[in-house]
Amino acid sequence: MIQQEIRDPRVGMVSITDVEVSRDMSHAKVYATVLGIETKAEAEESMTVLNRAAGFLRTQLARNSNARTTPRLHFYFDASVSRGQHLSALIEKAVAGDSRDDNNSENAVDTNVDSSTDSSIDSNLDSKAE
Repeated sequence: MIQQEIRDPRVGMVSITDVEVSRDMSHAKVYATVLGIETKAEAEESMTVLNRAAGFLRTQLARNSNARTTPRLHFYFDASVSRGQHLSALIEKAVAGDSRDDNNSENAVDTNVDSSTDSSIDSNLDSKAE
């Protein structure tokens, strides 16, 4: 509905991620993300436009629903999606670092095993030669 009804280019591609409605259905906190925007500061303009259009959107919701009351809409930027992407990237980086460390430690173990084996063979040959 936001994409179709609000023609302001400052809004951008909005996705509603969560809605918390008060018990008495008088207020609704609408959490939204905007495509290409990752911080609250960047999303401030879009959220301002949405909050200014909240009355209009409430009217449209009331027309399209059979609910007894329609809550007042309050829009907030939801940074959880960008935080989730950031955390996923950190996890992938840590896993990649661990796998590189594991490969290096396996090579080090293999090298140590080979050199100790070589030393024991050399000492066995030396003792037989005597």
